Amino acid sequence: MRFAFYGRMSTKDHQNHQTSYLWQHDNASELITGHGQIVAEFFDVGYSRRLPWSQRPKARELLASLADPNRPFDALVIGECERAFYANQFSDLAPVFAHYGVQVWLPELCGPYDPGSPVHNLAILQLSAQSRREVLRSRFRTTAAMRAQAREQGRYLGGRPPYGYRLTEAGPHPNRADARRGRRRLRLDPDPGTALVVTWIFTQRLTGRSIAGIARELNDNRVPCPSDEDRERNGHRTNQTWSLRSVAAILENPRYTGHEVWNRQRTDREPIDPAAPSRGYRQVQRWNPSSDWVISARVVHPPLVSEQDFVAVQAIRSSRPAADGSQRLYLLAGLMRCGLCGRRMDAHWVNNRPGYRCRHGYTSAKPADTARPGNLYVREDETLAYLNGQFARLGADLNQHSLIKQLRDHGMMIICDDDSWILGPEADATPQIPSQRRPDQLF
Repeated sequence: MRFAFYGRMSTKDHQNHQTSYLWQHDNASELITGHGQIVAEFFDVGYSRRLPWSQRPKARELLASLADPNRPFDALVIGECERAFYANQFSDLAPVFAHYGVQVWLPELCGPYDPGSPVHNLAILQLSAQSRREVLRSRFRTTAAMRAQAREQGRYLGGRPPYGYRLTEAGPHPNRADARRGRRRLRLDPDPGTALVVTWIFTQRLTGRSIAGIARELNDNRVPCPSDEDRERNGHRTNQTWSLRSVAAILENPRYTGHEVWNRQRTDREPIDPAAPSRGYRQVQRWNPSSDWVISARVVHPPLVSEQDFVAVQAIRSSRPAADGSQRLYLLAGLMRCGLCGRRMDAHWVNNRPGYRCRHGYTSAKPADTARPGNLYVREDETLAYLNGQFARLGADLNQHSLIKQLRDHGMMIICDDDSWILGPEADATPQIPSQRRPDQLF
């Protein structure tokens, strides 16, 4: 028989390509001894087992070759089942291989998979569970260790240094084996060119100055923004001026107090098509709530602002009372997206009621673009009425807070333009519920 070999390794930096390839290839060769030889090879490097085969280049190439009547192989041999398949991937792909008359040989089955064998199907279920268990166990151990290292040791755990800092060596690596190989421990130190800018930003904010005013002065003085200062890591960013978000991100970052902070962000996996999970998943980065952050118990690098001043700045940012001292409440904050430009809409109080507006990228930190569309304004009460109507059509009777919780829990956004609302997923603007005309009156 003519066999195609498939193998996989997940990381380039922490595994030896040749070694991983050889032991999987040897496994496969030993399995088919006396039955045939390997005539085609497909080996993915740097791709997680959690990715479906359609998102691994070599696996995708293998699947595409199945339909070719002149393909050079008759059967497929796997180096290790848990390396090649994750969770239910084998069960999903087995009918495809069977359709094209390609046997799948697995070392764990000591031969070809037989879909009619209860023993084989039970073994596949067990291997699928083991593959998932290995990933979950590794993730739990790694995150638990990183949590302890960040909190108790204040160790720098990777990632780009925040604006105002640079990475410097701080002695031998804590792991003795890594230290013997010459690895060094790293820590954050003030960057001579940008640390003073960070200190100036906090000082200005403590005087009560607005974030827009700070950004405008930085742009007027031609101070390079964070992405422009470090082009090597920010080649994907085109904005070369300070924005409200870049200034606010600095003011909200507790690492400037000298404490190490870990787990501010997470990576979620979302199905590309919820109706067809076999198409795979995409990775989406999201901010964790501050209650999930892990902060070092002590100061571990030179602070650029005192803890007292940092806390004071957060109070300035968060309290914004009305003229009568009351606190304004925006129920849909973060859930409104502009259908014209795709940006999140800003909470905006006008005519004594909450609403939302989009200025299509214009802020007082930069000159206005005369070609941009006019500002979009949306009333909160009318939007809530629309949502109540849509959920009522689906048979759901929810109060305001339960309705908004449902949107946040399911990653949904309200996408608006001058004529309609659309309820859609946060990741894109694909309509999920038909749009409905809004009343012409806005404010």
